[in-house]
Amino acid sequence: MTTRTYNRPRAEYGEPGLAPAAVSAVDVTRRYGSDESAVVALAGVSIDVPVGQFTAVMGPSGSGKSTLMHILAGLDQPTEGTVTIAGLEISSMSDGELTRLRRRHIGFVFQFFNLLPMLTAEENIVLPLSIAGEKPDRAWVEELLATVGIADRRTHRPSELSGGQHQRVAIARALVTEPTVLFADEPTGNLDSSTSRDVLALLRGSVDELGQTIVMVTHDPQAAARADRGRIVKEIGASTAAAVLDAMQEVSGR
Repeated sequence: MTTRTYNRPRAEYGEPGLAPAAVSAVDVTRRYGSDESAVVALAGVSIDVPVGQFTAVMGPSGSGKSTLMHILAGLDQPTEGTVTIAGLEISSMSDGELTRLRRRHIGFVFQFFNLLPMLTAEENIVLPLSIAGEKPDRAWVEELLATVGIADRRTHRPSELSGGQHQRVAIARALVTEPTVLFADEPTGNLDSSTSRDVLALLRGSVDELGQTIVMVTHDPQAAARADRGRIVKEIGASTAAAVLDAMQEVSGR
């Protein structure tokens, strides 16, 4: 990878140790239903994600990992508590305000790649800019194509790409807007182990060399070991896959 200088001032995002963090949640609760039939998916979760950090969110199945990510990304509303992205409190924003915020500040990488089959790899990558009516920075697009290793496949449509190439396109698409935070939901869930390592290396590199902030939901301890920091019921620092698995077993009560 080459080093990228962000177009927007870094002070807009905050710096580690200074407010605001890239993403913050304070006492976030999410309940579905009411009275005795209510289901509590999240109960008073608080987290701060500093700029330029790779954070993995893990926990047993049904522990609310994806719910937390959806709330942090403004895709769902908390029942109680607040969420802040780039210093903007999003919990009470209107749908229109949230749409504008996601276009400017948020990138997504999912387990299912969500590429448009009629578009080429390059067209899929610049799609968020096209939707926002913005002209792509050609130097940045070229750098992304080279960084994710698909410059020679730019004119190919998804049906002509492998699963790993699909996810490389999805990562480049998430990075093209230079978001404040990139949310990755089980990004290696549909990939073989070798391709998973390559994709995780790309995400890790975007943090180390591009200064990107990433929040990744995963059940895979190998994936979580790539992060600077893990969030389960307790918090752990940069670690190994074995240490992450031990922590998972602890919170699962096994």
